[in-house]
Amino acid sequence: TEFCDMYGAYERLDARWKARIAGLRAVHNLDFSRTRRHAEDPLTEAQRLAKPPVDHPVVRTHPETGRKCLYLGDHAEYILGMPYAEGRALIEELNALAVHPDLTYEHRWRTRELLLWDNRCV
Repeated sequence: TEFCDMYGAYERLDARWKARIAGLRAVHNLDFSRTRRHAEDPLTEAQRLAKPPVDHPVVRTHPETGRKCLYLGDHAEYILGMPYAEGRALIEELNALAVHPDLTYEHRWRTRELLLWDNRCV
């Protein structure tokens, strides 16, 4: 299991990047990420209907801390209002910035372990 510090990823962006992505919304699609990672085990039609694509802001403000962070990941397929290929390229570039060794934690599971995290900023 891996986690990325999405606060840190956002904070590393320069002002030009922050202005570029402010107000953008990404469509998150479980079927898209599942197909990329597990092509041999695609979602069923019932699963696709139960988990339809949804859009979220690319930059979120955490409701409790007030800090801004990137809100992306494997499920983010494209950017609303942008040509598909351009949006994919932007998502890939931002994801590459976020998955940096000093912003990433990889957990090696052991028996009887419990791990808690805040999904709103990782």
